[in-house]
Amino acid sequence: MNHRTDTSVTVIGLGLMGRALAGAFLKAGHPTTVWNRTPAKADRLVAEGARQAPTAGDALRASPLTIICLTDYQAVHELLGASEAALDGTTLVNLTSGTSAQARETARWAGKRGARYLDGAIMAVPPAIGTDEAVILHSGPQADFEAHRPTLGALGTVTHLGADHGLASLYDTAGLAMMWSVLNAWLQGTALLRTAGVDAATYAPFAQQIATGVAGWLPGYAEQIDSGSFPAEVSALETDARAMAHLIEESEAAGVNAELPRLIKAMADRSIAAGHGAEQYPVLIEEFGRPRGD
Repeated sequence: MNHRTDTSVTVIGLGLMGRALAGAFLKAGHPTTVWNRTPAKADRLVAEGARQAPTAGDALRASPLTIICLTDYQAVHELLGASEAALDGTTLVNLTSGTSAQARETARWAGKRGARYLDGAIMAVPPAIGTDEAVILHSGPQADFEAHRPTLGALGTVTHLGADHGLASLYDTAGLAMMWSVLNAWLQGTALLRTAGVDAATYAPFAQQIATGVAGWLPGYAEQIDSGSFPAEVSALETDARAMAHLIEESEAAGVNAELPRLIKAMADRSIAAGHGAEQYPVLIEEFGRPRGD
């Protein structure tokens, strides 16, 4: 992470993550101004060399780059809207979690007030901030990102996804979908095997091997989705549906919750009824890509 250390930066919002962000900037040598609604949360950072701004407006004026990490987008609007500081010429990097629609609307709101705006998502826990393992996603004008990449690099591995301000939020949410799906599948299998006296620790390495193998299929399956062609090179969806029925039967016989496999089989059955039974599993993108009931 090569970056200049003479650029000043402001961090607004000093929860666990905000304090980690400010600490990383300080550790990298950046003059760092902080502000939080509850001033006491800045005490440790001040002891480490941060400057505590008396107001949010003062914090915004203190640096050309302000990192915002609050509870939600409503808090961002309330804080910036109430601030007397002009946003002209400043760059706001909003790392507050929210939706892509909120990100795009906030970008428009900030732009009308003269600010440059990048939206972001933190794919890391607070202790990882400041290391290469911390991945920080950014979306918005690339020129604004490149102008501050050296400073943002103090936080971890920084990435620019594109000009659409909503992309960071979408990637963040898609990542959560991936995480929960893997964990839920593992919990389903664990529940099944526990009925036979197999503990979670024994099953976990096998589950990890399966998950890693399936992850290897994704690039090839992505090509099918992007081309709109789903030849059954591995297995047909109707074959997978029979395996889903087996999983449901096994779960119910063992007294294990079968809601999740039933949900997935219902989607597969709809796709098969639409004439896609002889195609490969990624054809289900058509089911995932529309609201239920359409």
